[in-house]
Amino acid sequence: MDRAPTDDAIIATLADALPVGVWVARAPGGEFVYANQIFMEIMGMGARDDVARGAYAEPYQIHDRKGELYPEERMPFVRALAERSTVMVDDLVIHRRDEGRVAVRAYARPIFEGETITHVVIAFFDITREVEAEARMQRAQRMESIGNLAGGIAHDFNNLLTAIKGITSLLILDERDPSRRESLQSVVSAADSATQLTQALLGFAGKGKNLAVPVALDAIVGRVSELCERAFDRRFELHRVLEPVGVVGDGGQLEQVVMNLLLNARDATPDGGSIQVRTHERDGMAVLEVEDQGPGVPFALRERIFEPYFTTKDRGAQASAGLGLATAYGIVEAHGGTIDVGDGSHGALFRVRLPAPIPRPVQPLRGPGPVVHGTGTILVIEDEQMVRFVAQRILETAGYEVLSAIDGAQGLEVFRAHQAQIDGVLLDLSMPNLDGHDTFHALRRLDPGVRVLVMTGHALNELAQDLLDQGVRGFLSKPFAPQALTDEIARILAG
Repeated sequence: MDRAPTDDAIIATLADALPVGVWVARAPGGEFVYANQIFMEIMGMGARDDVARGAYAEPYQIHDRKGELYPEERMPFVRALAERSTVMVDDLVIHRRDEGRVAVRAYARPIFEGETITHVVIAFFDITREVEAEARMQRAQRMESIGNLAGGIAHDFNNLLTAIKGITSLLILDERDPSRRESLQSVVSAADSATQLTQALLGFAGKGKNLAVPVALDAIVGRVSELCERAFDRRFELHRVLEPVGVVGDGGQLEQVVMNLLLNARDATPDGGSIQVRTHERDGMAVLEVEDQGPGVPFALRERIFEPYFTTKDRGAQASAGLGLATAYGIVEAHGGTIDVGDGSHGALFRVRLPAPIPRPVQPLRGPGPVVHGTGTILVIEDEQMVRFVAQRILETAGYEVLSAIDGAQGLEVFRAHQAQIDGVLLDLSMPNLDGHDTFHALRRLDPGVRVLVMTGHALNELAQDLLDQGVRGFLSKPFAPQALTDEIARILAG
């Protein structure tokens, strides 16, 4: 005949069914009395007899949300004894013995016999997901603000570089002295180097997605990781587990993400070690994981690790370190994905998630060809005087007649007055008063067959792609070389 369960057994069963961790200790010494199953899971313990006096504080490291070591005198058990009432402590981050981290909210209540406290009951609520979601939201808001600033700076610099590169390139065409041509070419090379920096800033700002075509993520990861494996010294071993998974995006930009994550993993383990690279599909998302054997990223720094020029490395390290993760973040965001950092088996684990479904792809644009001379009249609509001047000089040198306007409103006036003689329009996308998008549609109303080439200091974004889908003949990124401009103009006029 089965015995009826005892009261203690019933209480233990009920406690194990609670969705919160429960820990009971004797007062005043703190000797362990009871812990339920959820407490064991929160603390990463294997069995109840693993809990001893001080299990809440030692051998664990307890930090507050800011990453500061939490003082012993503010621990729930200590405060419940001192205040002789129910207490709620600050949200805490517990570094478990299995190297995991968990965020908790703890309440402690003293148990009395008469006026004497005999036990303290502490309830732990696991708020890790809540804390991580809040951190992601705060990071996204902060990164959006920084990204807008970075994108604006890159756009303005690209206008300046367009003038520098364009004027210098024209001077090279007219210069006969080899020494002077070499000096002028060094200016163009410097402008090209500066362009790489602005492209990195645009990538971070989420404005660097150039194409949206089906690509095999596992093939990209395999190709880039093999390149890195040859470039890294022999102290590093790259281990790949690449399941086939496809995404829609810019293969070149995604290669940059993989490269930056692998370089970061290498820099995190200067003494060498294993770098794990994995791709797979989960919950309709393509997943890329890069795991190193370094010290990991402190919990308090994870919200800032993707900010530009924020680094835990020695300031004397590689100059590119400050934009690597920031650029990866921006590119992933531009592709509609997420990137985060957590704990791996031995070090940091960076995880990228990208949408896996494949919508209609966008055809890639042709690259610039050789200089093409032509005839006809081109209307240049650009608010930046230097860029307008350079574009006009390049086109005039190539044989075109050029009309110009300082913004969209003036551009429409010029187009109305000279519509019969205008063969094509070079239109800036970002302008005051009337931007490129609205100007294009106004031009289409005046002439449905108008040939328009859009130029912008940003990379190809959704707005520019929308215009291409609606009839814009081409897209030109600043800064551009004279050959690129004349080639595109010749192409749209021939089309």
